[in-house]
Amino acid sequence: MQTRVVTHATHRVVDARARGGRNSIAPKISPTISRALVKTRAAPKLPFDPREYRRELGKSDQYSRKFLNDDEAATKMANDGISYSKSGLVAKMKDEGFAYVKDGITFKLADAYGFCWGVERAVQMAYEARKQFPESKLWITNEIIHNPTVNERLSDMGVNFIEESENGKDFSGVQSGEVVILPAFGASVHEMKFLADRGANIVDTTCPWVSKVWNAVDTHKRKEFTSIIHGKYSHEETVATASFATTYLIVKDMTEAEYVRDYIMNGGDKAEFMEKFKNAMSEGFDPDEDLNGVGIANQTTMLKGETEAIGKLFQQTMMEKFGVENADQHFVVMDTICDATQERQDAMYKLVDDKPDIMLVVGGFNSSNTSHLQEIAEDKSIPSYWVDTAERLDPSKNSITHKLAHGELVTTDAWLPASDVVIGITSGASTPDKVVEDVIDVVFATKTALKSAVSR
Repeated sequence: MQTRVVTHATHRVVDARARGGRNSIAPKISPTISRALVKTRAAPKLPFDPREYRRELGKSDQYSRKFLNDDEAATKMANDGISYSKSGLVAKMKDEGFAYVKDGITFKLADAYGFCWGVERAVQMAYEARKQFPESKLWITNEIIHNPTVNERLSDMGVNFIEESENGKDFSGVQSGEVVILPAFGASVHEMKFLADRGANIVDTTCPWVSKVWNAVDTHKRKEFTSIIHGKYSHEETVATASFATTYLIVKDMTEAEYVRDYIMNGGDKAEFMEKFKNAMSEGFDPDEDLNGVGIANQTTMLKGETEAIGKLFQQTMMEKFGVENADQHFVVMDTICDATQERQDAMYKLVDDKPDIMLVVGGFNSSNTSHLQEIAEDKSIPSYWVDTAERLDPSKNSITHKLAHGELVTTDAWLPASDVVIGITSGASTPDKVVEDVIDVVFATKTALKSAVSR
């Protein structure tokens, strides 16, 4: 088996400070939105309140986050292959103990995988929006979810995608009266306000679990605590969450969290701290002043265990610094770990504990929750291949182009053995069952090609 590097996956990064931070908006008030904004107009020195703005926006005719549960939209999703499998191989595996055996291959399916409720809801709301506004131009801010197949289907329906560059998203094409769909992982309150001021109609598909995190950072703000957000600072969900915070610091892993803990306890090189987190902190952040009271929030797709460990680390830090009896005055945590993310991670741990010969992880290459499923397999030293579509597998060459958990895109030759093999398979929360079934079909085609080569 040979592996060669194809390229390094790249992600366009937007400075999180430009999307959020302490009093970072100077609101331009839209006449279509009332009360709280009128107060801002009358008293411009008052700080912008993201939560109050979103509440008032929700009362306007420009905004909707209603899920209609429309049967016609659901049927079209199924026909387009972007919903749950009801008669395909994945459905068959669910009915038969999450396993399938054929041609010397035993597939074991994780008992929690694929589309979650929040993702299915968001995609169906996008389909419903197309039906509701048949004559209107539709836009999505970035992607509805992190899956190329789903986004291609929406594009086929005439939905336009807001382009993003290193300078941020380009909303210049959006005109008054057009429809903008906010994705499952949310959009920043700055984007909401800009679009409302522009006169766009907003369809908000934000997952309720993401909204729960926004409520958590609002609690931190009202306590005048800094929100420590466990996430990736350039990820759309984290950008959105940060926009609802007053003061925030984003840490991507336990290593960064321990660095912050050490600074809280012992002080340190402030210039180094500021450089390290320059893209991951609110405007005007001061580590000497803003780390005396902290609350924990998270990007919902991060590893559950790491989020919990980071919470415990900061709780212990505040106990040590201020005393156990005073810890509540300096620390707060709310349960914001997404059930679906947790269930898929738990199922992945269970699957790798069975020690399959190979793991296949299916999901979009920019999907954070899928990357963590791949990470679990890699940590167990199981040969694991993360693919976004079946096109990544070449049956004639027995090669597979796949992504590693931390970014590299590589091609591995002779990845499937000619002998009998047990393959574990799972998929990220943004992945339709049909994509998994397509991957399985190509694996069987590869096996057939291998047998044919041996017989010649």
